[in-house]
Amino acid sequence: MSATRARAPAPPPLPACRLRVLRRDRPLRRAFTISRGSRTRVHTIVVELADAAGRLGRGEAVPYPRHGETPERALADLRRARPAIEAGGLSVHDLPRMLSTLAARTALDCAMWNLAARRAGRPVWALAGLPRPRPRRTACTISLATPDNMAAEARERAAYPLLKMKLGGTGGAEAEIARLRAVRAARPDAELIVDANEGWRATDLPRLLQACAAASVALVEQPLPAGADAILADIPRPVVVCADESVRGQADLSALAARYDAINVKLDKAGGFTPALALARAAREHDMRIMIGCMLAGSLAMAPAFLLAPLADWIDLDGPLLLAEDDEPGIVYDGALMHPPPPTLWG
Repeated sequence: MSATRARAPAPPPLPACRLRVLRRDRPLRRAFTISRGSRTRVHTIVVELADAAGRLGRGEAVPYPRHGETPERALADLRRARPAIEAGGLSVHDLPRMLSTLAARTALDCAMWNLAARRAGRPVWALAGLPRPRPRRTACTISLATPDNMAAEARERAAYPLLKMKLGGTGGAEAEIARLRAVRAARPDAELIVDANEGWRATDLPRLLQACAAASVALVEQPLPAGADAILADIPRPVVVCADESVRGQADLSALAARYDAINVKLDKAGGFTPALALARAAREHDMRIMIGCMLAGSLAMAPAFLLAPLADWIDLDGPLLLAEDDEPGIVYDGALMHPPPPTLWG
């Protein structure tokens, strides 16, 4: 295992350009519920960069409420940085010192890669030294609900062989196990991922992990609150346990490697395509498995994450499937099979 911090490739410095920033609000197909609450709409920010020849680079990101971010804060962050952005000469590695919100960094970083690809006439995957993207299977998420409702949704998702079920609800361990058994009974054929979103208690953890093992769950994501997960290093883990809220960057990996078997790499949490790529590569150096995940957003936000799929054991990029309306053109999903983003969208 290397102690050197991985550094991702970077596009050329940004040319002088025009910056446009905007907020997008879109409805979901149905209410989406996790341990921290429900929502019916998604709120994102979009960055557009236009060079002197009119070539356009775009990026989209989700302000993460758990970190105190809002669309208004992220947009204000970008507007404050407008003179430096439009003057040109900016590197993606400059963004952490310029921008205080992860959403602003993520959207601008992705837009810079997109513009660089259009100026070079080469796709982002080639500029970043990644393999040519190919169709990949994505997880499909089931909201937290009653056992019967979760089982019904699992049956509705018959075309999806990989299901990610949200847990961390009320009722304690008994209720969680009832939800798990109901989904497994409804879909005995499916590979299951469990995501507790920090919603389990440490006293229930051994029993719940054993129940997941008995149900042939492939992965349990973030069972305990970030910062209260040290117990994971001291108990048996009969199922692969994955860090999500507990990890944001490479600096976290050394401490987390003893507690977790995998990490969920999300662009919105890492601060963009550049740091997410570096984080995924560093996780491999720590012998950790990788999920490429997402927040609730459309195809423009999924496109950069999809390029990281060759580095991953699982991908969970079903955000567009949960929206009432997606980008046009958007990423094509044939059931669970997610196709590479069209070049006219991003990349």
